[in-house]
Amino acid sequence: MQARFHAQLCDIPATQWDALRTDDNPFLAHAFLAGLEEHGCVDPQCGWQAHHLGMYEGARLIAAAPLYLKAHSHGEFVFDWTWADAHARHGLDYYPKLLCGVPWSPVSGARLLVGAGEDAAHLRALLIEAILAETRRLGLSSAHLNFATEDDALAFAGTDWLARGDLQFHWHNTGGWRDFDEFLAALTHKKRKNIRSERARLASAGVHCEIRHGDELAPQEWAALHAFYLATFEDKGNYAALTLDFFRHLGHALPRQVVAVLCRRGDELIAGALMLRSATTLFGRYWGAREHVEGLHFEACYYQGIAYCLRHGLQTFEPGAGGGHKLARGFLPTRTRSFHWIADARFRTAIADSLKREVLALEHSRAQLLAHSPYARKS
Repeated sequence: MQARFHAQLCDIPATQWDALRTDDNPFLAHAFLAGLEEHGCVDPQCGWQAHHLGMYEGARLIAAAPLYLKAHSHGEFVFDWTWADAHARHGLDYYPKLLCGVPWSPVSGARLLVGAGEDAAHLRALLIEAILAETRRLGLSSAHLNFATEDDALAFAGTDWLARGDLQFHWHNTGGWRDFDEFLAALTHKKRKNIRSERARLASAGVHCEIRHGDELAPQEWAALHAFYLATFEDKGNYAALTLDFFRHLGHALPRQVVAVLCRRGDELIAGALMLRSATTLFGRYWGAREHVEGLHFEACYYQGIAYCLRHGLQTFEPGAGGGHKLARGFLPTRTRSFHWIADARFRTAIADSLKREVLALEHSRAQLLAHSPYARKS
């Protein structure tokens, strides 16, 4: 068995890579990851140098992991800026570091791709060993795996990788609701009334929304969605990495997994949200608007997504990172997990101590949020 590292994902055939996925999470699809590289969203100039890992038996790919050499910590959503600062203050280089994850996407999913065979646990362990060996060989400060699944998390038990948690707000169809009205009925009276009021004000403003899949979007609609995305990132002073060509590529490569919300007043397209989906989960990603209309963001990014899940039988909606305002709209705090290996033993000990305090604060925050759940208590 041999570990090989690839400077571009197209070196690995798509059929071999995708055969190692155990679900249809779009962010781990060869088409998504290779598309980022092919359409100018990921390259060494922007601080993401592909260094993908493949484990081979002869010429056969038996396990893999999306890896990147990172020159900064942008686009990861697991924030380690203070760790980098501490290294710098002690005259040590934190960058480059090795990251196992999906660029620009705070979405949980398999990172250690091993298929569904009986040797899956063994192969995960081999991937972790190979990542660690490569980190040491290159003399890097650290290795990281972000937004792990439970199966990936179990692979780190008994290792000296440090576990770290965070919270996102996710919607789950825990009530077996069949439509939006049934979902609203599960909320407290106040939250239900507020949502109905928000949606009514938007309708009074003459705004209506429609859902399209990737293969149903016209070229001008793709251009508008990308322009909305650019405007939102520029407004917040963030780096907009994704190109219009990449957006169009998603529509071609993952046509029925792309879900777009188009918002119009009359015939004019004034806002939109771009999402992706798997067989079970909707993932909210990018949104923007040409003008401010009260309640439009909530409609495009949350209510239309929930309604889509209910129509199509999806059980989970992950609308993106951050945003405590999601709680009042039916999204509950959900734990995410990442794992980190720090080369310097002194920093590893100090970071481990800080993570112990961090997890206590995180659990306290989650308990406080759940105490204000928008769902009515069952008698």
